Amino acid sequence: MNRPVAREGLAAVLAGLEGVVLGKSREVRLALCCLLARGHLLIEDLPGLGKTTLAQSLARVTGLDMQRLQFTSDLLPADVLGVSVFDPREASFRFHPGPIFHGLVLADEINRATPKTQSALLEAMEESRVTVEGETRDLPDPFFVIATQNPQEQAGTFPLPESQLDRFLMRLSLGYPDPRAEREILRGRAGRATLEMLPPLLDAGTLRRWQDRCETIHVAEPLFDYLQALAAASREHPELSWGLSPRGVLSLLRAARAWALLAGRDHVLPDDVQAVWVPVAGHRLSSGRRETGEAVARQLLERVPVVR
Repeated sequence: MNRPVAREGLAAVLAGLEGVVLGKSREVRLALCCLLARGHLLIEDLPGLGKTTLAQSLARVTGLDMQRLQFTSDLLPADVLGVSVFDPREASFRFHPGPIFHGLVLADEINRATPKTQSALLEAMEESRVTVEGETRDLPDPFFVIATQNPQEQAGTFPLPESQLDRFLMRLSLGYPDPRAEREILRGRAGRATLEMLPPLLDAGTLRRWQDRCETIHVAEPLFDYLQALAAASREHPELSWGLSPRGVLSLLRAARAWALLAGRDHVLPDDVQAVWVPVAGHRLSSGRRETGEAVARQLLERVPVVR
């Protein structure tokens, strides 16, 4: 892919997203970075702050077919994956795919479902395939899960286990809009009211090429030293029960490469690692409150010197 063309295309996608999700440039950039890195995104925030709007905006600009799935306490794994139903005319069972068989799946309020239902996403998010009734079926490519969850102190929630949290490349929080952005939302010039005006800016094939391009972004040996130093510091931190796993370090590397691509570079800088460190590492260093994990991640970023 021609680099100037790719950069212009990514800039257009970012501009389109920022025109809908107003005043959240960094969060929008991180969400697109997560998609380019072939990861999955967890957004933890109060209801009504634009989590669903961000997911719908990503689906529109990327051309991915989106399915929203509302997680509730009575949701079953079959409601997510699908089920085989007997067809009397053919005297055989026919599989009816569940909502997981879409390019972009919005798992809304994922922590309101029971752990059994939450676990239905594990194989899909890790392997991009699901096994139902002994048969393995591939999911679309690209495949992107955006899950939202309410703060854990709210009633009726089930905390996501560490194995589930680790499937998400990043965890974000949108927060309240600033006064200017909120005024534009009230006027109908941003937010969900402008979604219909957001055109598709690429297709699945172009997105796959960008994702493949991320994997070719050059990483120098000192950058590997820096990644390993951050991981080692997390494993030695006295307040942590566990540090960043090798899979977590790989996730950090993928995210840093995608951030570099968004900046129009073909190599990773320490700034790229630092930009994605908290969203990638925060939920892996603490299974409790989001603020706790992110605070520890920031401490580590300040303590570990950049290796040059």
